[in-house]
Amino acid sequence: MKLITGVTPSNIKLYNTAFVHASKASRNNFGLKEDNERLEYLGDAVLDTIVADFLYRKFPLKNEGFLTEIRSRIVNRDTLNKVGGEIGLGSLLVTNSRLMNSKNQKGLLGDALEALIGAIYLDKGYDKCKSFVIEKILRNHIDLDLVVRENPNYKSLVLEWAQKHGHEVKFQIVGEKGEAFKKEFEAEVLLDGETFGTGTGKNKKRAEQYAALQVCKELKLI
Repeated sequence: MKLITGVTPSNIKLYNTAFVHASKASRNNFGLKEDNERLEYLGDAVLDTIVADFLYRKFPLKNEGFLTEIRSRIVNRDTLNKVGGEIGLGSLLVTNSRLMNSKNQKGLLGDALEALIGAIYLDKGYDKCKSFVIEKILRNHIDLDLVVRENPNYKSLVLEWAQKHGHEVKFQIVGEKGEAFKKEFEAEVLLDGETFGTGTGKNKKRAEQYAALQVCKELKLI
């Protein structure tokens, strides 16, 4: 674990729990599942705070809109899945074989990364956790210059394309699931009244972006 995080665990149980998917979780003496969902919830919030602080100091002349957009690009699901795979979390995941042998595993890596961040925060405190995020993730696995240059605002690309070619486009949230602290929203894009792309995300904005991404791929806009 120290090779991945750069810290020596004091409470190894936290780190073990960070990699246990709900599909393989056992129940403790209180009847609660010991999976990584609570740590993921915590890690998600801590990660947002650390990245926000890092960008605030990195770009002292940029406005709130810029900082928010760059943060969303860094902490989006695709980026976290990619980083989770690169630092070797795939070999640590505890889940059922059906998920391990399918494309779903990739989606679990970002969840495990957030849970790991939650575990480090609880075990070592904010400063150690901040060092892990900045040194092990942002500096080693995120090309910040590329993130700033890219324009992954897929919703804007779809709207611009529709306006240019005379099509009617509409984004709408069509469903949500999960408990209050772990919501997942489903969005769809209607093009001239017909569903053209769908996507899911932890909030409505992300769900719309992933739906728009599917449309961008279909229309070869990216």
